[in-house]
Amino acid sequence: MVYNLALQYVQHSEDAQEISQDVFVSIHQNLASFENRSKLSTWIYRITINKSLDFIKTKKRKKRFGFFTALFHEESGEIIHEAASFDHPGILMEHKEAFETLFKLINELPVNQRTALILSKIEQKPQSEVAEIMNLSVKAVESLIQRAKTNLTQKLKNNEGI
Repeated sequence: MVYNLALQYVQHSEDAQEISQDVFVSIHQNLASFENRSKLSTWIYRITINKSLDFIKTKKRKKRFGFFTALFHEESGEIIHEAASFDHPGILMEHKEAFETLFKLINELPVNQRTALILSKIEQKPQSEVAEIMNLSVKAVESLIQRAKTNLTQKLKNNEGI
């Protein structure tokens, strides 16, 4: 559950494994503070989402910093910082390019829209559970999902040049 959710955010198996480790360390360190106000799985989903988003922010910051410090190796002239490749183990090779584009566009959505879309459509959680995980009303989740679909459809049209 943790790995799969992290994978939906980062689309790279090694990064998802790293996030999963961070999540379980956090769960271990904070289990005593869990107050049973929600299901344990909801609490774990929240931690996973937060760790995934933090990981993405940190990675973007490192890329920006790396861009300014050095772009090429002095000796070989090779690029030092390359974008991480799309490495989603659940995607067949012949569909890789299409899914890479789709996940790239999903990652451009605002954070709440992306989270609602991933939880409801990819993780197939009912909207009531998504609302609980995101600490929102069911109506707010419905609205986020609808806006995410609209934005994603527009991004796909723009991407295809339609």
